Amino acid sequence: MFMQNAWYAAAWGSELNDKPLGRRICDRPVVLYRLSDGTPAALEDLCCHRLLPLSHGNIEGDLLVCGYHGLAFDRTGQCVRIPSQTRPGARARVRSYPIVERHRLLWIWIGGPALADPAQVPDLHWNDAPGWAFAGDMLPMACDYRLIIDNLLDLTHETYIHPTSLGHDLIPGTPIETVWDDDSVTVSRWILDHQPAPFWARMIERARGWRGRCDRWQIVKFVPPSNVVLDVGVAEVNSGAREGNRAKGVTGRQLNSLTPATATTCWYFWSLARDFAVEDEELTRELQATVRRIFAEDQLIIEAQQRAMLENPGARMININLDAASIRMRRMIEARGAAARSQAA
Repeated sequence: MFMQNAWYAAAWGSELNDKPLGRRICDRPVVLYRLSDGTPAALEDLCCHRLLPLSHGNIEGDLLVCGYHGLAFDRTGQCVRIPSQTRPGARARVRSYPIVERHRLLWIWIGGPALADPAQVPDLHWNDAPGWAFAGDMLPMACDYRLIIDNLLDLTHETYIHPTSLGHDLIPGTPIETVWDDDSVTVSRWILDHQPAPFWARMIERARGWRGRCDRWQIVKFVPPSNVVLDVGVAEVNSGAREGNRAKGVTGRQLNSLTPATATTCWYFWSLARDFAVEDEELTRELQATVRRIFAEDQLIIEAQQRAMLENPGARMININLDAASIRMRRMIEARGAAARSQAA
């Protein structure tokens, strides 16, 4: 279920302050904190003495101190101080995890530390790229993380779950193209010459003063272990957007990192970066609230789906033609997990 040798989003960088942050990732307890110079660190969130989570402790300079008996650990996980004795001993240690801060997020490597290559951190550069405005948050979800990826790879659901914002009657009947390689799965849909959905009508009017018919694109790319990048937007009808000219349109990058906590819970890190009206802080606040409201609609459906799956373990599910990308995504996760287990055997 979980790819071990991969980078997972553990927290937004802004979540770390002067207190340690506990978070379960791939069914492992992890504590995140910053060293005195601001560098992030990640340790097993269990003191090796009596298993109190270290996230209940305190940060002292570069040390993480247990809140039960005062054992102090350095960033490598080695206990360097036990107040009740002169020497901690080499066996007094906890596991440390590689961690990288990039694109506003903290990325943790759960697998073998020697394999942790920072160059493999997923590319979500739109979060802090010049010329793009950022809005984002984290949503705890009571579901298998793959159910959210299913939801993102098949945007047909917008018509039914988000009828007052993103939904449009033309979405379900508009053909999609699904392509894949060893490293990704991509789904594309173009909805041409139509009156745009309410959300996009507001965006293009606010940014460009356009109130007419539009061409709309939805290009969704899944990248293992659990990242989904949506290239979405609208442009004035017949203005060349499909051919690559988006000068008369508005583009958004909706970035999603789904980090499993347990088999049936996860952390949903989302952001919406935009290349229009980037100095409009009021619009940023509006989009933050709008996307939260939209994702609350998704949350209601997906968590109900998860409960139904748990309550009806023998129930049969079928696949339809829209599920090609989800099937490929799941096969990719399973294959990479199997390969890692084989190498470890």
